[in-house]
Amino acid sequence: MSYQAAHGRPVAWLTMLLGLMFQIMPLPNLVEAWRPDWLLLVLIYWSMALPHRYNILTAFMMGIALDVLLGSVLGIRALAFSLVIYVVVLHFQRLRNFPLWQQAFVVALLVSFYHLVVFWAEFVIDGAHFNISLFLPAVASLLLWPWVFMILRRLRRHYKVR
Repeated sequence: MSYQAAHGRPVAWLTMLLGLMFQIMPLPNLVEAWRPDWLLLVLIYWSMALPHRYNILTAFMMGIALDVLLGSVLGIRALAFSLVIYVVVLHFQRLRNFPLWQQAFVVALLVSFYHLVVFWAEFVIDGAHFNISLFLPAVASLLLWPWVFMILRRLRRHYKVR
């Protein structure tokens, strides 16, 4: 592998690390329920932009890291991330061609799917109870997706991430 082929890869991994840090960052109780899924947003972007490089394995590793940091049952978020990124990688060409506002709605649906998978796994394991506030992060992610997309696209182009 040449230096130019791997030139921008650390940038992508640093954005995932930043997304992981934002995901576990403490927030006030008032806005905790609205916390966007930063790591999932970053993973969706990189999976849409470079599906051959950042795909289900990347999502699984980041999910395991998030499970460890949150102290939850190992593999729940890894499974949910893997399923969401599988859908993204399967339809990445179509998603790329959507306008940004339409991508935002698809991302909100994917975030909702992620939370439903996490809820289902926690329900099977611990008997968790359903709460409608489960979908509030999807609304926050819908509103933040255009900015996340534009910032990560600018970083990808500036650092020539391939």
